Order: sequence, then C-alpha cells, then structure tokens
Amino acid sequence: MSTSAPTSAMDSVLVASEPVPEGTHEVRGVDFDKFQGRDITVAELVENLTHTGFQGSAVAEAARIINDMRAYRNPETGAKTTIFLGYTSNLISSGLRDTLRYLVKHNHVSAIVTTAGGVEEDLIKCLAPTYLGSFTTPGAGLRAKGLNRIGNLLVPNNNYCAFEDWVIPILDQMLEEQEAAKRKALETGDEEDELHWTPSRITERLGREINNEDSVLYWAARNNIPVFCPALTDGSLGDMLYFHTFKSSPQRLRVDIVDDVRRINTMAVRAARAGMIILGGGVVKHHIANACLMRNGAEHAVYINTAQEFDGSDAGARPDEAVSWGKIKSDANAVKVYAEATVVFPSSWRLRLRELRLRQKPRLRQCSSVKGMQGSGVTRREIYQSGRSGLYLSPCSLFSFLSLFSFPPLHVASLLHKLCV
Repeated sequence: MSTSAPTSAMDSVLVASEPVPEGTHEVRGVDFDKFQGRDITVAELVENLTHTGFQGSAVAEAARIINDMRAYRNPETGAKTTIFLGYTSNLISSGLRDTLRYLVKHNHVSAIVTTAGGVEEDLIKCLAPTYLGSFTTPGAGLRAKGLNRIGNLLVPNNNYCAFEDWVIPILDQMLEEQEAAKRKALETGDEEDELHWTPSRITERLGREINNEDSVLYWAARNNIPVFCPALTDGSLGDMLYFHTFKSSPQRLRVDIVDDVRRINTMAVRAARAGMIILGGGVVKHHIANACLMRNGAEHAVYINTAQEFDGSDAGARPDEAVSWGKIKSDANAVKVYAEATVVFPSSWRLRLRELRLRQKPRLRQCSSVKGMQGSGVTRREIYQSGRSGLYLSPCSLFSFLSLFSFPPLHVASLLHKLCV
C-alpha cells in the first residue's frame, strides 16, 4: 500500500498562489472589542463595513458614493451635483416614504422620477392610512373585504374612493384652466398662451393642492423639485383620468409627455455633475439613466434593488451595462446593492456626513451662521474634511447599521448604552 498521495492529486489540490496585488484589502468585519469603553466613530464603522465583503461592502460603497455626490462643488462656479432620485410606488406605500419626504423637504435631491403609484399613494396616505398586514393573507378573503394587498401592506379600497372624491374636482379645475387658455390663444393668435399640462406640472399641482406636510409631493412643489412621472396613467390616477374623460366629454384634459422629456434631459445636459440614486427598477431606473445619456453619462450612480440580470431585464442590469450605453461614464463611481431598499437605503443615507449628529471637537471652529448648519457649530468644509477622524455616530444611526448584521441584541443594547452615557 502506497504511503504517498498521488502526485496528480497533490498538484491539483496544492496549486501555488500568485502574489496578491499590492493594496488588496484583507477581509475584516466589525470588531466591537476595540470599542469597549469608548465611542465608535463613523469612519471606523464605515471602514469595517467596507471590508466585510458581500453586500456589506456594497452598502458602504453606496454610502461613500452618496457622500461624494453631496460633497462635490465645481471649483469654478460652486455648482453642486444634480441628483436624480428614482423610486417605485411600493416604496411610497411603505414607511420609506418618510425618508424620501425628508430628503425632498431638505432639498437633498434635484429631481424625482417615480411611477403613477409613487404619486397617488403619497396623496392617498394624506387622506387615509395604509396598514401593516401579512404576505400570506389569502387574496380572495381580502378581496371580499375590500382590502388591497401590497406585499405585507394593506390598503382599504375606501382609500381610493376618497382619492377619487379629492382628485376629480382638481381635474375639473385643470380642464377649465386648459380650455380658458386655449380660448385666449385663439383670441390673441399667440400659441404661447396655451396651457400644456405635463406629468411634472400635474404632480406639482397635486402637491400644492394636498397642502399636507406629510406628503413628498407637497415638499417637492414647495421646493420647486420636479417630479417626473412618464407612466402617469398606469395606476389609480390613470383610472381617475379615464373616468374624467366621460365626465368632461366632449372636452378632454390633454397631457404633454414630450415637454417633460425635454425638461429632464435638459436638466441632465446642463448639470455640472450628475448623480443617480435609484431604488427599484423599471421605468424610473431607465428614465433617469436615459436622461443622463444626453450628457454622455452620469458621474455617480447607486442602484438598490433585488433584481438579477440573467433575464436581461433593465431592473436587473448592473451599472456596467449602463456604461456600455453611455448612460454612466466609464470612470464613474457606481455600485449596485442587491438588497431590499426599506432595509438598506435609510442606513446608507444616514452615512452622509452632513446629516450625522456631531460631537464637536476642539479643533473645529464655531460657525453657526452657515446656511443649513445651525446648531452643528462647524462649516461644510470642516464637516467634509473631518469625515475620517472627527465624526461620531448617533445611537439611532448605529442601531440602524447594526440591524444589517446578525448581531446579538443584548450586545447592541450594551453598546448603545455606552454611547448614551
């Protein structure tokens, strides 16, 4: 009997490795032993997440890219990144609506692209609540009760009846304004007097009409952030427009989608720098990417969705596919996070340096007069430059990030207690 393993087996198993390229990072996670008795800084947590691997690294990369989008200033003009935010309707149905509203309220994005559901669900929530249900509740039973299921969310059918009661009079008024402008144009012979409703003008009007600070559209209208909806008719709002054609016959409300595509494409062309943050896929993802094609690609891109690319879907496509089309620049900072947006996006955005709770360090001078920074005591420049050593994570932000890991709850509570003491 041989006492030596076959040479072929040894050669197959014990293949010699080539040297690892210089600068390659070793995989390491968060070692909380290092933080016993002291606070954990944002820089330390992000660095450990960056080197964790898998989607942990992707989340950290998304946060870094969002930081870069927000920090950029054109050296000559001071212009900021034009940030296009895209999200699907289900995210407005979920509690992520509150995060999206916060971003719009505080002018952290430049333009929005969403679906019809992303418009109507925001408005409907101002009229009646959406409830938490279960993914497994049988559809037939819900239908009999007049309850509509969105994943594990429940929307009573009465909510849509309330929406109809609210929106139809507004459509009536919009039609009156359209017809009055048409008559004026005939009298003056000036086509400029005609009123052209576009999806973004409609969303602005609805945002002003709802007059509710819980609404994303309300803040978008107030802050002059356009909300583009190329699929405006694909939802309950489309149903209302359909019913309205019978009510207003023979007159019809006219909606011009060409004006809107020119508007969003022009925003991209004129941007000093363009960034895409896209939650979900489909029309919102492609509409933003196609606008950025007009400028030969965006400089920054963050995709967050669960779609896979093996079926050739637009939602599943990675950023590199968009590079081949000229929708993302070849040297862009881009990442796709394979995760469900309600879990990942609030945590990713909370990493933005300007939004973190700061513990002031002696080396940072007071500058409470800087616009938008009241109470922080630091300048924007100091915030951006101190990101690697001087920022500390608030307990809420830390808990949000720890929720991404299978970390023992008692250890989380202990760590949060240390931060709060």
